[in-house]
Amino acid sequence: MPNTNPSPNPNLSDMAIHPRAIVHPKAKIGKGVIIGADAIIDEFVEIGDRCEIRARAVVTGHTKIGNDNQIGYGAIIGSEPQDTSYRGETSFVEIGDRNTFREYATVNRGTKEGSSTKIGNDNFILTGAHIAHNCLVGNRVVLVNNVLLAGYAEVNDYAFMGGDSVVHQFTRIGSYAMVRGQTRLGMDVPPYCMAVDTNVVLGLNRLGLRRNGFDQDRRRAIYAAYKVIYRSGLNRSQALAVLESNPEFANNPDIQLFCQFIKNSKRGICKMYSSNGNNIREDDM
Repeated sequence: MPNTNPSPNPNLSDMAIHPRAIVHPKAKIGKGVIIGADAIIDEFVEIGDRCEIRARAVVTGHTKIGNDNQIGYGAIIGSEPQDTSYRGETSFVEIGDRNTFREYATVNRGTKEGSSTKIGNDNFILTGAHIAHNCLVGNRVVLVNNVLLAGYAEVNDYAFMGGDSVVHQFTRIGSYAMVRGQTRLGMDVPPYCMAVDTNVVLGLNRLGLRRNGFDQDRRRAIYAAYKVIYRSGLNRSQALAVLESNPEFANNPDIQLFCQFIKNSKRGICKMYSSNGNNIREDDM
């Protein structure tokens, strides 16, 4: 229904809606929202204050968007999950504050009744990136062009994913991790690590750690823990036991995050990169 029709929304005078936009009269729109030409806002959508919905974007389904977000040209937020088990269940998309979704980014809602796809705050989702049903994206995450997250994937705070990287369902990307462009992942990437190729890590995301304020002492401690996990010759359980029994590691919040992520892994963590092509098997770690 065109926005020129009478609307019960009390904030209508505080919005700038293009005459060609289509805004359902029951949609909840906050103050200072800008909606561009040919954008579509459906019935069950909630949009917070000072958001910008650019031309030809679509916000649909039971989607709740916080404040100060930008939805780029042609982006689609809240569409049905691309899941053969979906039968029209009522599911959700929940988006926090100050996120940017660039051109043609897509976010699908959850599959199961009452389930959600959740995106936090201050994320930068670039052109053509896809966030599938039931994904969990934290805060200050960057998804570069054409990143593909399959259903139930998880990307933790401050992670950076390079262009065209692809993530299998239920796979997790740890906090402060970096994924190189065109990387293929079906195993978890531990926090602070750099993922390359297919399911392997190549050291730490040193640049990302420095940019996010990790001083030299913190970086050295994380690297020491990394060497215990990946270079000690111990299997995963033995390596974790070493880290958790050493007070220098056990009382360090950065190392606690590292260990807890690995302990919670269900798909297994990425192997260590080998320059001769003989990557170490997960069960050898």
